Amino acid sequence: MEASQALQGHRALVTGAAVRLGKAFALALARSGAAVAIHYDHSADEARQTARQIEEAGGSAAILQADISDPNEAAELIGRAVAAQGEIDLLVNSASIFESQRALDTSLDSWNAHLAINLTAPFLLSQAFARHRQDRDGTIVNILDWRALRPGPDHFAYTITKAALAAMTHSLALAFAPNIRVNGLALGAILPPAGGAADEGRIIAKVPLGRWASLEEVENALLFLLGGPEYITGTILHVDGGRQLA
Repeated sequence: MEASQALQGHRALVTGAAVRLGKAFALALARSGAAVAIHYDHSADEARQTARQIEEAGGSAAILQADISDPNEAAELIGRAVAAQGEIDLLVNSASIFESQRALDTSLDSWNAHLAINLTAPFLLSQAFARHRQDRDGTIVNILDWRALRPGPDHFAYTITKAALAAMTHSLALAFAPNIRVNGLALGAILPPAGGAADEGRIIAKVPLGRWASLEEVENALLFLLGGPEYITGTILHVDGGRQLA
């Protein structure tokens, strides 16, 4: 495949890899030489399309369906990825749910759903990954949000779970050292919302750099954390155009 092949010989599991950013991450990893296990829940057709894109370009892909809101399915996913692709040494916890609710509007069901997918699943996956790697090197990247470091009243359950995931990123970096590095990628305005031009203008008005990020910029940041300097752990890299400062 094209690109630098910096991850040649590595094998990765990317959760939520059938659509949107998860798909972009899976394709970027494959272009960089990694074999990729593509996790999806409901998006079977999209997962097959992502795998096909990788394979047609000369890469290796496997698709794995799992409802990671179920703790048993989340805990078993690393083992399934190993069975499908071999020894997994890269984990990207990308899958999440994102609902626009304030605290008084957040139901217990919504709260529990956000906890299950945005926090418990990455914990179980990271724990299983560390046990799989044992004393061997490995790298975990948790996909965060600029809101995680500056929580506000909107997107309440989502923000709280991402803030907890940021704290877990720091804690696991200590717990899994020295063999496994754990970092976070905190994103801002990457993909325009479904709401259209009005929403786009409102969002970009709050971004100091005044634009959306390109997918290439986000992919390069992920590849940096996965295949760049090995002396980086416990770091949360913001790719948000300065949004966390505004």
